[in-house]
Amino acid sequence: MKRLPRKAGSRSKKADHLSAQVDRRRPRFSRELSVLYEDDALVVVDKPAGVPAVPIDGSGTPSALSLLSATLALKRQRAFVVHRIDRFTSGVLLFAKTEADRDTLVQQFLSHTPIRQYLAVVRGHLGAKEGTLVHYFRREGMFQKLRKEGDAKAARAELRYSLERLLLGASLVRVGLVTGLQNQIRAQFSAIGHPVIGDRKYHFAESSERLICRVALHAARLQFVHPRSGKNVSIDREPPPDFQYLVQRLSLPAPARR
Repeated sequence: MKRLPRKAGSRSKKADHLSAQVDRRRPRFSRELSVLYEDDALVVVDKPAGVPAVPIDGSGTPSALSLLSATLALKRQRAFVVHRIDRFTSGVLLFAKTEADRDTLVQQFLSHTPIRQYLAVVRGHLGAKEGTLVHYFRREGMFQKLRKEGDAKAARAELRYSLERLLLGASLVRVGLVTGLQNQIRAQFSAIGHPVIGDRKYHFAESSERLICRVALHAARLQFVHPRSGKNVSIDREPPPDFQYLVQRLSLPAPARR
């Protein structure tokens, strides 16, 4: 549809400024994966927010697996799923290139030996600068529902967090997963009254957030043992622009100099 020319002066500077803010906070659902590390056994990519880790049943939405598989097929290689991160979480994601390497890596994740660290912006100020959260959840449909410890069908969820920076009405935290339930970080921080900003799934009030259009959660570091060499591989990735923009907008003013 052809746009009509806009009359000069018909839009205020304030409106232009607001439009620029919206454009900056909108996540770029790119279909191009940035490769952070690759060799004959595995490949580590930077998954953009909005791209699912694996294909969604009944949907033609490209996934990190399908995009990577198409690229590796040109080299007569394959991609095998090792672990997953949520669709609207950005950051480090690991795939294997052979079934044998996949099996070796999956065993590490089942044993919870890889180091998996996330950056998250949560509502409010936490009571301690660091701590451990332990909850029990039962999966019901697409949600993790909080349950008591004695529930035989509930799974134990544990994470450790440390405060990176206090923000205006929020906190930037670094989270280390001890266990690995789906939506674990989001569900646990929601359970203590400090939901991850933008997480409307576990805290519907977050649907009104305007500084970021997705969950403020980023897989920042992954460390594991290489399936062939036995050496530690550590991959770090800085948060994307929309996450950094949120932190910038919520940053506390610098203290006045005396």
